[in-house]
Amino acid sequence: MLTKQEEIKVVIGAGEYNNNPGWLHTQEDELNLLNLTTWDEKFDENSITAILAEHVWEHLTYEEGIAAAQHCYKFLKPSGYIRCAVPDGFFRNDEYQKIVKVGGPGPKDHPAASHKIVHNYKILSAMFESAGYEVRLLEYCDEEGNFHTSEWDGNEGVIFRSKRFDPRNQGETPVFPSLIVDAIKR
Repeated sequence: MLTKQEEIKVVIGAGEYNNNPGWLHTQEDELNLLNLTTWDEKFDENSITAILAEHVWEHLTYEEGIAAAQHCYKFLKPSGYIRCAVPDGFFRNDEYQKIVKVGGPGPKDHPAASHKIVHNYKILSAMFESAGYEVRLLEYCDEEGNFHTSEWDGNEGVIFRSKRFDPRNQGETPVFPSLIVDAIKR
């Protein structure tokens, strides 16, 4: 069990990236959002300060997303949070939407081939709220496709595919934005 550290911060589905030095980077085979046993083997209840999931939740159905959020809730400290980034269903760009759509753009080995949902801020917020979280929108598009951003601290979890950190998004209009929320345990 990882209980001796003062602050436990976990990246879910880190891939080959290490955008958050000092955080515990995990892969699905070692920490599965839908398998509570993998969590019980590694953590005590109420022991994790922060969980970061960059482009992970779109690989879950809406119901699986709620179950995953509930599993995380058990292990987060009070006021702990999930920083979650997913493709944004309200971003108005046909090529982007073709890439992020359910089932992905092409071959079965394409990372987007396992997309099960395309979130927008309403769907993602409702999902986390139904699991007991308070949701704070960090970056998102509204129904008209207008991009909104709030101040957020990369020290509390870097999302590379964001307005702040992705070089593709440094112009006035993002090219490949993410819908980013903090879901805070009440």
